[in-house]
Amino acid sequence: MKATRNFKIPFLIFICVFWPSMALGAVNLRDMDFNRVHPQVRIKDVVDVEGARSNQLSGIGIVMGLAGTGDKSPMATQMMKNMLQQYGVTVDERAIRSKNVAVVSLTTDLPPYARPGQTIDLNVSTMGDAKSLQGGILLQTPLKAADGNIYAVAQGPVLVGGYTASGSAATTTKNIPTTGRIPNGAIVERDVPADYVGGEQLALLLRAPDFTTAQRIADAINSAFGAVAYPMDAGRIVVDLPGQYVGAPTAFLAKMEKLEIQPDSVARVAVNERTGTVVMGGDVKISSVAVAHGNLTVSVAEDPNVVQPDPLSGGETATENRTDITADEDGTSFIAMPSTTTVRDLVRVINAIGATPRDVIEILQAINEAGALHGQLINM
Repeated sequence: MKATRNFKIPFLIFICVFWPSMALGAVNLRDMDFNRVHPQVRIKDVVDVEGARSNQLSGIGIVMGLAGTGDKSPMATQMMKNMLQQYGVTVDERAIRSKNVAVVSLTTDLPPYARPGQTIDLNVSTMGDAKSLQGGILLQTPLKAADGNIYAVAQGPVLVGGYTASGSAATTTKNIPTTGRIPNGAIVERDVPADYVGGEQLALLLRAPDFTTAQRIADAINSAFGAVAYPMDAGRIVVDLPGQYVGAPTAFLAKMEKLEIQPDSVARVAVNERTGTVVMGGDVKISSVAVAHGNLTVSVAEDPNVVQPDPLSGGETATENRTDITADEDGTSFIAMPSTTTVRDLVRVINAIGATPRDVIEILQAINEAGALHGQLINM
């Protein structure tokens, strides 16, 4: 009986850095537009107004009405006892034990400009050993900020994006049934003033700080309203309100945020080895490199033979093992890229050699180690 074992040895990568005149091949770059790596975007899509910020709220409450999937811990019993005492009901802890309630944590963000009476969405998650929040209803719970004051009150049915079902011998669970949301489940009771104008000035904060982007935003504002904006650093731009908008800063912001600019950023390549994800920015460039990619498969075949002794020799039947080992290296390719290579060329070449996303990660890491990758290589 013949048994065969195949061993897949990881591919080999050879990176050679050389001058453009030594390139083994060239890539046609005439169809590429190097000046349009980043699109034109509105200022409002890349900045926030200083002083107009959200605030985090949190609370601890009880979800009722669960079908036996609630908490078994003393924490749930104590919470129910405290709640009943608020309504003037005093009972023994042993009389209020139930699997139909769950202690939950509540989190949400109070957006800027939210006024009392408006509603906001709410996130709900279990704190104890509850198995599911499906079908539960949150009882009225205050939500506090870091200063200890109550800014909203939450209540309502919990929407769960998963489920769990169990029997005597099996359990089935889909998604996460111990977390959920309550759309419009919190009513704002107190607002937070948004003071974004001070001394006839306001400031813009870049969500992705960059000196070039900050200067381009200031230039766009100055072109439209005169010399009123100047960047303080890579993440903050100060704007003096034009004379006609001193009493109407909202009107100025409405017109200013519609202006378009072309943002800039540091060239980055983000890779995730766990999932095989590779994301490369359009402005990533590499020096002249040559990439060799190949697969080596080693096959080991066991073919045992039965050996019979000569007649009347007094010997015994025995088994003789014979092993055949073969090595097959296929799919090897060697491709060169010149120093003007960008991400589009790199993707084209990688596809040409038939590399998988995980192979691409190894290739990029090798190019980076060779000093040919001009950008940040980020391992997620």
